[in-house]
Amino acid sequence: MSQLNEAAIRDVVSEVLAQLQSKGSLGMPTIQVRPGKHGVFDDADQAVSAARSGFEQLQKKGWGARTQIVNIVKKMCVDNAERWGDIEYNETKIGRRAHKPLKLQGVQNVLGPEYLVPQGMSGDFGITMDEAAPWGVIVGVTPLTHSVPTIAGNIINMVAAGNSVVFNPHPGGAAVAALAVNEINEAIQAETGITNLVCTIEKPTLDSFNALCSHQDVDLLCITGGPGVVDAAMKTGKRAICAGPGNPPVVVDDCSALDFDRVARDIITGGGFDNNLLCIAEKQIIAVADSYKKTLDAMIRQGAVLLNAQQLEAIKKEVFDFKDGVGCGSAVLNRKWVGANPDALARIAGLNLDSSVEMLIAETDANDPFVQEEQMMPLLPIVRANDFSQALSIAKQSEHGDKHSAMIHSMNVERLTQMGQEMDTTIYVKNGPCVAGLGMGGEGFISYSIATTTGEGITTPRTFTRYRRCTLVNNLNIVR
Repeated sequence: MSQLNEAAIRDVVSEVLAQLQSKGSLGMPTIQVRPGKHGVFDDADQAVSAARSGFEQLQKKGWGARTQIVNIVKKMCVDNAERWGDIEYNETKIGRRAHKPLKLQGVQNVLGPEYLVPQGMSGDFGITMDEAAPWGVIVGVTPLTHSVPTIAGNIINMVAAGNSVVFNPHPGGAAVAALAVNEINEAIQAETGITNLVCTIEKPTLDSFNALCSHQDVDLLCITGGPGVVDAAMKTGKRAICAGPGNPPVVVDDCSALDFDRVARDIITGGGFDNNLLCIAEKQIIAVADSYKKTLDAMIRQGAVLLNAQQLEAIKKEVFDFKDGVGCGSAVLNRKWVGANPDALARIAGLNLDSSVEMLIAETDANDPFVQEEQMMPLLPIVRANDFSQALSIAKQSEHGDKHSAMIHSMNVERLTQMGQEMDTTIYVKNGPCVAGLGMGGEGFISYSIATTTGEGITTPRTFTRYRRCTLVNNLNIVR
């Protein structure tokens, strides 16, 4: 071959490579990684295109990369817990600042690739293997209440299953979401070379939500939010995993063997955590017969502040909007007070409390708005039931069939069983705080997306997979 021909060939090859690099492997424009904006996009199409590239990169890297990325995210949540927690609190202005880092540290207990165990079968006719395969690109919608913890937990579950993800976060927590996504992407790229595995919309809107949900390259939706966004997602026609609302009751049985101070501590621990923002948190107390006074006294001993009727009424008029006078059927929550500190709520009623107070309590009947509404405030109503049957009836009615969470304190095995069967909730905690149901003080694991509406329950890597079967007929069944 002549030198002239060799030079011409080299020129052609160089030109072709340059064109491929400018268009990317799929003939689409290469996604540029902007400094400080890695994985952060203004446009839904760009975000999905980038995430599709991230998914394909992850597929080529294999299972080892999944484990590596999960470990990266968990370590970053621990290392950045204070900083990300402070930034989230300053942006959202809800919850308790001191509890924000704890939620990020809890991400260590989210399940990873180890949870995806293939199922093998062998018999007279050969062998079969069922394996968990990724969907591809997932769209995740995250709430204002736990912006970065939900994002981080979803990343772990989804990437462990082999997927990439585009987030449309709540607008009130979008800035901290963008910051965390950029930093996570930078760390993933530094250690694995994968870019844009995790993407987010910088300024999320209803339009960006609709564009993402209808995008042809989006394979699965994961929605953690209010009823409106859950309903919208389920109408898209795409496979949707939806975490809906909850209004978890806690029943205190009339049982002399109970340690009521422990009961009170458990309720304050769960119901007071992050000012009651957890969807699983105790939202109303139903105490049976003599346990009512014992529970009330123990709550006060453990630091809760009891409001009188006038103080409760003043707070109620401020935190609820009543369309037709005063009545629970017409109560609409004033979102301004969601996650407010107890001392801030108390000031409405003219009380000056120390900021260290974790819980307000008030005596109400079963029809009170604080019982019937998922208010997400550290003000728990306590209702007296004449017997266990009435307590269970109140608990079931006030939970509204959301099948989310319920708690009970009792030493009566029969009643523990009865309530579990009657409530039929996704999470049911006996003799502990609500957080024990997510592995914090109880056995198990954590997730910030609890798919009650669509029934998957506490999400895991398995939630974000589709099962594929491979069968070989009449061979490799080595045991006869």
